[in-house]
Amino acid sequence: MKQRILTAVLALIIFIPLVIYGNWPFQLFIYIIATIGLLELLKMHKVPLFSFPSILATILLWVMLVPATDLTSVAERMNTAEIIMVFVLLLLAYTVLVKNKFSFDDAGFLLLAVLYVGMGFYYFLETRSVENGLATIFYVLLVVWATDTGAYFSGRALGKNKLWPEISPNKTIEGAIGGIVLATIVGVVFHLIFPLNQPIYIIVAVSILGSIFGQIGDLVESAYKRFYDVKDSGNILPGHGGILDRFDSLLFVFPVLHFIQFM
Repeated sequence: MKQRILTAVLALIIFIPLVIYGNWPFQLFIYIIATIGLLELLKMHKVPLFSFPSILATILLWVMLVPATDLTSVAERMNTAEIIMVFVLLLLAYTVLVKNKFSFDDAGFLLLAVLYVGMGFYYFLETRSVENGLATIFYVLLVVWATDTGAYFSGRALGKNKLWPEISPNKTIEGAIGGIVLATIVGVVFHLIFPLNQPIYIIVAVSILGSIFGQIGDLVESAYKRFYDVKDSGNILPGHGGILDRFDSLLFVFPVLHFIQFM
């Protein structure tokens, strides 16, 4: 427990100032943790980290994280979909060159891994750049953290019905509901102190939605960790696991809030 607390405090000391300052230090930080997150997935799938597919996947991730306003030269003439298509063609060609030692399934995994990690962290960056972006980021962080806290305590106190035992044996329906309730309360209180330019009923609805998708993101990570038979996605954060263990909920919440045009 002491190790978990110490790691959390040190992480927040680094993370919070970077979020507040923004600009290139925050962008660089996101690039670094997104790259680590992708490499955690590749390691689970046993893709060699120093190989053509891994290097290609990392490059595509970096391209996906570039803000649209910063794209120049050739990249300006290619949209993201076209860049992904080139990536797919190169991967498929590679399967032939190595005579299926790197298979079609491996290529599909790599593409989905890049999209999964890249999409979440891209919208994390985009949130910081919009008007009132800093307040929105802290709102999302508090909603996600409140969901985890509410789910943990209500699950321990009231949990009887398993939520999805095949994927995450310890999670309960009562815990999930408790997480949504606390997230909604915290989201509303935050809005009352730091207004987000939205009506209160929108804040309530978005807090509920953010809590639900945060829990889905957590379950998704639990599902692939169970599939690959690993306890944590990595060990870069002692007592907390890897980058994906800490950002799994956010990788779902930030894109969803952009898709519904909450930002």
